[in-house]
Amino acid sequence: MATDQPTETHASETPVAKDALMQKLVDRSRRNFLFKLSLALNGIVGAALAVPILGYLFGPVKKDLPSGAWIGLGSLEQFPEGETRLATFRNPSTTPWDGQTGEVSCWVRRVAGKKFQVFAINCAHLGCPVRWFEESKLFMCPCHGGAYYQDGSRASGPPERGLFEYEYKIVNNTLSIDVHGLPTLATEARLQNPLIQIQGADGKKTGGCGCQG
Repeated sequence: MATDQPTETHASETPVAKDALMQKLVDRSRRNFLFKLSLALNGIVGAALAVPILGYLFGPVKKDLPSGAWIGLGSLEQFPEGETRLATFRNPSTTPWDGQTGEVSCWVRRVAGKKFQVFAINCAHLGCPVRWFEESKLFMCPCHGGAYYQDGSRASGPPERGLFEYEYKIVNNTLSIDVHGLPTLATEARLQNPLIQIQGADGKKTGGCGCQG
């Protein structure tokens, strides 16, 4: 007569199963931790990249410079008479994290005594930075061959006008320029009479605006 025999259990299977389960839990926790860490690092990198971009986009909106924002370029001794030298200033509308993009250059020509000309470095054609050549006494644009005389007037090439100039003043032996609105055609149009007489192709003068394309 058959009798029921108790089922034999292998005691060794229980700790093995527990070890496997613990290993799975550890692996899952490690993966979750690494996933969250990667999300946090990506967020930090994204924020670091977004700050200067947002500053560049909204900088002009958040800070409107008052009329007469004067910036010093240096003492008069830094600009010898009869010479043209490069000067650099910090655009006051920028923020500390704008870095080198907040630096603006200009050309300073000391005509004689306390008479100066301060030119925007950008070509009046498409805005490329112009270079000064002392030997030929010319400003030259490397992009499209525009050329300007030492007084900033147009010499040749695509530009239809001379270089833009900053207003300047001398206070306590320091040359300063007005950086409220960098010199552009739009800035000059606001300062000048918008309606002037222009000479047409037939030689007759007609009414028109002082803007140039």
